[in-house]
Amino acid sequence: MVRSAAVRGAEASGGRQVLSGWGNYPRVAVHSITASDPAEAVSAIRGNETLIARGNGRAYGDAALNLRVTLSMLPARRILAFDAETGRLTCEAGLMLADILDLIVPRGWFVPVSPGTRFVTVGGMVAADVHGKNHHVAGTFGDHVEAIELALADGRIVRCSPAENAGLFAATRGGMGLTGVILSVSFRLIPIETAFIRQETHKAANLAEAMDLFERSGGWTYSVAWIDCLARGGSLGRSLVYLGEHARREDLKRGAASPLAVVPKTGRRIPVDFPGFVLNRWSVRAFNELYYRTGRPGTALLGYETYFYPLDGILEWNRMYGGAGFVQYQCVLPKAASAAGLTALLRRVAQAGTGSFLAVLKLFGAQDGLLSFPMEGYTLALDFPATARTFSLLIELDAIVADHGGRLYLAKDARTGAAMLRRGYPRLAAFEAVRREIDPGSKFASLQSERLGL
Repeated sequence: MVRSAAVRGAEASGGRQVLSGWGNYPRVAVHSITASDPAEAVSAIRGNETLIARGNGRAYGDAALNLRVTLSMLPARRILAFDAETGRLTCEAGLMLADILDLIVPRGWFVPVSPGTRFVTVGGMVAADVHGKNHHVAGTFGDHVEAIELALADGRIVRCSPAENAGLFAATRGGMGLTGVILSVSFRLIPIETAFIRQETHKAANLAEAMDLFERSGGWTYSVAWIDCLARGGSLGRSLVYLGEHARREDLKRGAASPLAVVPKTGRRIPVDFPGFVLNRWSVRAFNELYYRTGRPGTALLGYETYFYPLDGILEWNRMYGGAGFVQYQCVLPKAASAAGLTALLRRVAQAGTGSFLAVLKLFGAQDGLLSFPMEGYTLALDFPATARTFSLLIELDAIVADHGGRLYLAKDARTGAAMLRRGYPRLAAFEAVRREIDPGSKFASLQSERLGL
């Protein structure tokens, strides 16, 4: 198991611990405690005026940080029930997706929705209502959750589901831990025949071609694009689009080893923070040019880890952005406004010259959550070093997103303001009503919720 990079840099400070999200920005000294079972979680809730639950620290910003008490749920990692016939799994909130995959893939099952890293906890997947490369056909992770066990602000433990305490269930999906401490989750898996993905790679010369590929590939289960965010002119938005399906037995070569066995790759670790000058407009531009030119159209069979979690092979890759950390900017735009909005965003990023080599474009299907991030349209994710220049640029990007009816992903956010949140999430009032009812004193709070006025 890989430790959270945020804990990697922790330092003792008068009984406190310096923590951060995956972006290593901001870093703050918090009082950190742990809970290994429901009783300890309830004790922490009853014994403190304010706190926020934390998983493996893979939210990029400050969503899982509370200066008074940050409650780590990592020790609560038991599998409580698993039906290998129906694919129904119940586990504690601190269990990592990586550990679940190690259990279920050899038995012919896979998670219905997966984020871009397997080093997340199930509680975090619910709290962020994570999406994957298959949102256009499968929705978010919360769409496959059957029940959640939740510890409330008064210490009660309640069960919520689409049919039981449905309002609380809806608010907890994507609620960033602000409705209570998630103790356990029951969810449905999907059957697979092999541990491999059949990937088809396409080159798109510009944004219009990339979007056309997405629209024509709606029958594929998985789709994602790497996008060159520094390309300009007629090449603006040039991309490599990767389509994917779970490979069937007949897709494998005859005589191949067990179709459900994949040799795990040993991740390489980045041992130190890179100097700030390493990632600059010239190095990123050179990388993007090389990556695009060496992309080979065609079909290949990949182990599921390579397709879903390419960056997990570089442990602590967040250190590439240096000691100051980085911020990820992920937005979604309504489908009708996506072409114009994405064009404006990419033009501004290219002009600024501070683009990321980790730029990702995906197509979302319809979604109707309270604080769930997706909406029907296109989502763009970009990484930037945490500098004053970046923050000035992101204010401009916020304006473009807002003007095109979009919103930002709270699990990635580290710096936007309350106005952007309220403009982008039209069902925010319904979320706040549920929260006021079950936590009138706002016991569950984070640096993010305070920044956003939640």
